[in-house]
Parts: sequence; C-alpha cells; structure tokens
Amino acid sequence: MNLEEYAVMYQVEDTHWWYLGMASITRALLNRYTTPGAGLRILDAGCGTGAVMTSYLADYGQVTGFDFAAAALQFCQQRGAERLARASIVELPFADASFDLAVSFDVLCEQAVRDDGVALRALQRVLAPGGRLVLRLPAYDWLRGQHDRAVHIRHRYTRRELAARLNAAGFEVERLSYANTFLFPIAMLKRLAEHIWPPKSSGSDLTLGVGSMNGVLRAVLSAEAPLIAATGLPFGLTVVAVARKK
Repeated sequence: MNLEEYAVMYQVEDTHWWYLGMASITRALLNRYTTPGAGLRILDAGCGTGAVMTSYLADYGQVTGFDFAAAALQFCQQRGAERLARASIVELPFADASFDLAVSFDVLCEQAVRDDGVALRALQRVLAPGGRLVLRLPAYDWLRGQHDRAVHIRHRYTRRELAARLNAAGFEVERLSYANTFLFPIAMLKRLAEHIWPPKSSGSDLTLGVGSMNGVLRAVLSAEAPLIAATGLPFGLTVVAVARKK
C-alpha cells in the first residue's frame, strides 16, 4: 500500500469502527474453534502495524508476525511487538508445521502478491496438521474504488472463488461467509458513485472522518459477529474464511 497509509492505519486502528467491528467478527470465528488461553502457536501473516497481534490475538497464544514493509514493522515495534520478521507471504522463513493457527487479513489481495495460490500453499506448509487459517479479504471485484487504489488492492474475491483457492492449496473449508453486510448498500452506492464523481482525495477510506457515528457503525458491524460464526451471511463488502489443513 502507499507508505502514508501505514501511518494512517497506526493512528486509527485502535479506535476506528471498521477495525473494531472486524475484531468482534474475528473473535467470534476464533471462539467457534478454540478458546482464549489455548496456548496456540500463532502466525499473523502480513501483520501491518501490529494492532491485531498485540491485542486480542495474543489471548489465544504466542503470536509471531511478519510483513514485507519495513515501515509496518517499525510501527509494530512501537506497539511493543517483539516476535517479528520481514518477509513475503509467498516465501515464508519458517519451518514446516511451525504454527497451530495462521491469520491473514487483507493481504492475499494486494498487488505485491501476484499468485495467491503460492501464498496459500506457503501458509499450508507452515501449519501443523489440523492447524487452521483465518482469512479476511475484500469482496466483489466490481466494487473497486479509490480505497483499492490507495492500498494497492489487486483483486477482490467472491466466496466461491476463495473456496476453490483454499481447496486447491490443501485446506478444508470450515466456515466461509461474507461480512459487512448490514452496511453494504451504503458502501455499494459510495463505490459506484466514485465512477461518476471521482474523489479529490487520494487516500483510503480510513481517512474519511465519521465523527460521532463511529460508535454506531461499530455496533452495526459487530452485530454481524454471531451470525457469521453460526451460519454465515449471503453477501457483503468483505469475505471471511476459516479453513483447516487437511
């Protein structure tokens, strides 16, 4: 992504409604298959500025994070993260079966990842037999907009497409759902409007201030968490998956 976006992410990741809502969804998915205090060996693949690996993910075990961007790792260190590596998701510097759980949030979709199949096979290799992968990716390529350009999104996925990618890489899909469903109509209108009235700003959606609506939007997104963990949602701005190494 644009380097300035890492600074934006670091500033808002602990308070922005989207990050907090997605944290609720991720925790609900994790709690379906494990419990806090499980002592898992966890890999945060593409850890960004480190908010996830230094907050709720650490409740489930010892977290190792890596990112290709040196700027991202500097922000991780400012958060107090210690188990860090600079690496590409398509060439992981870890031994086979090193982790019980891997998470990767909005990484496989990036322009720098030219072959997501190679990345998924790399993650499968470093997971122990029966280990799980939790993925979050942007949905529907027809929803591309200014945000995608700012954070260098190469591709947006459908649920069926992601299932095929996971199966081909040696995973068994356990949960596959869309997310950010309740707010989808608003987001869709915004993205489609950008084709008619291009935004003046070159920044991502994280630069858009929502003011007092932050708490409301967080509550709306967080309300999806139990539904996604239980049965899944049929459409949304994001697709999430839990898959088990065969």
